[in-house]
Amino acid sequence: MHFEILVEDQSGKKALDILLPKLIGLEHTFKVHAYKGIGRIPKNLGANADTSKRILLTQLPKLLRGYGNTFANYPENCPAAVILICDLDAKCLKAFREELYAILNACDPKPETRFCVAIEEGEAWFLGDIPAMKIAYPKAKDAVLNTYANDSICGTWEKLADAIFPGGSAALSIKGWQAIGAEKSIWAEKITPHMDVNNNASPSFGYLRTKIMELAEF
Repeated sequence: MHFEILVEDQSGKKALDILLPKLIGLEHTFKVHAYKGIGRIPKNLGANADTSKRILLTQLPKLLRGYGNTFANYPENCPAAVILICDLDAKCLKAFREELYAILNACDPKPETRFCVAIEEGEAWFLGDIPAMKIAYPKAKDAVLNTYANDSICGTWEKLADAIFPGGSAALSIKGWQAIGAEKSIWAEKITPHMDVNNNASPSFGYLRTKIMELAEF
């Protein structure tokens, strides 16, 4: 199986480039595509978005149509799938999934696709593996980590920053979004290599693992 992985930012790409081999082994192939933010699903699913704007959800209808046509020409013994991985943020999960499947169902042909949503943010997957975090950041504040409920809507990256960044999320926020994005990439690079993909307390990470493993067994 070949996997085309779509993620909303560079920190997600850094994490998935490390995690995917742990999930699928060496007999499968993958490519992770990072976008410049999540954006919004366009109202007109048939419209062609400006390709110069690498915004994930804005481009998604065009991307899935393209993958559908491309995969249809693959030999039967070379299956491929798209995995969309993005943050839920403050959206309603049920409504968001319905919107995503509306995009997929509008494709003819439809590519094999799975939608994996991090709840609330990708940092929830790091917080789902406290042992990995403690290896990467031995001085992480247990008093902060112990207040986190897995996949809760609580300001996830802020919670992680409060545990490991000097001065916490308040100090990081002052630096602006570019600095926050850069720090998120550092977290991905430092924590992900230590993560045990078979033991993660985040339900949304477990969903990702299940869907990828199912496809890998095709």
